[in-house]
Amino acid sequence: MANTSVLLQPYLGKKHLRFDWATWLSSGFLALVILAAVLAPWLVPLDPQSIDLARINAPAGSPGHLLGTDQNGRDILSRLIMGTRTSMIGPLLVVAISSVCGILIGAIAGWSRGSLDVIVSRVIDFLFAFPALLIAVFTVALFGKGILAPSIGIAIAYTPLVARLTRNLVMQERDRLYVQSLRVLGAGEFSTLMKHVLPVVFPTILSQCLLSFGYAMVDLAAISYLGLGVQAPAADWGLMVAEAQPGILSGAFGPILWPSLAIVLTVVSFNHVGERILEKRGGFA
Repeated sequence: MANTSVLLQPYLGKKHLRFDWATWLSSGFLALVILAAVLAPWLVPLDPQSIDLARINAPAGSPGHLLGTDQNGRDILSRLIMGTRTSMIGPLLVVAISSVCGILIGAIAGWSRGSLDVIVSRVIDFLFAFPALLIAVFTVALFGKGILAPSIGIAIAYTPLVARLTRNLVMQERDRLYVQSLRVLGAGEFSTLMKHVLPVVFPTILSQCLLSFGYAMVDLAAISYLGLGVQAPAADWGLMVAEAQPGILSGAFGPILWPSLAIVLTVVSFNHVGERILEKRGGFA
């Protein structure tokens, strides 16, 4: 009788090596977005703030305007590319602030346990009661409109999520055999946490950061849509959607379609890549 494992080996090998098109497409798209954000001033074909009232709401494919023009006659492609920078800086600030603060708070709480862990857990639960947009509006009221104030507000709202995840992961690793072995060998608590435990849990935290990046982009786009974020005439995807909304009634769908599509594709790509990393790590703690 034939060995079934030998017969199935070619099939299993092909399945194992199956090319993940969705992940590669998402990663490639994000690479293009990041490249556009870095090189935006050199990639724009026209001045993104140049107004041409003679070419208001020109359709896509018009001479000199690949994606058409907006309600002020400005080139949509140029504003879309330039808006990549402002649309990425905000979420980057959110992820950077919430990650640093969340990892620090969660690691200390999960490693120390005791009364400190109880206090931190209660504070985290308290902060979860406040929506990100509400905190962002509050920080805008305190520090003014722009990209920094709402980013700080949303980062405050996202910090408990990272802190709770880090705390749970650190608590799981704290009693593992390799940690106990390090203690027996005389390794310090801080050294063990920083050099051995955090590197183990970091990939899972990274996946959460990628997911948070997409959510932060949506929240900041909503803030700009409300007029509390990036201010005109600067190019920002959320602001472009807000400015183009009145044109829908006159049939000008291009100015609102392209920035909306950019937001959706970027958020979906970040979420997909983050979920793939999470799957390989075996899920959240």
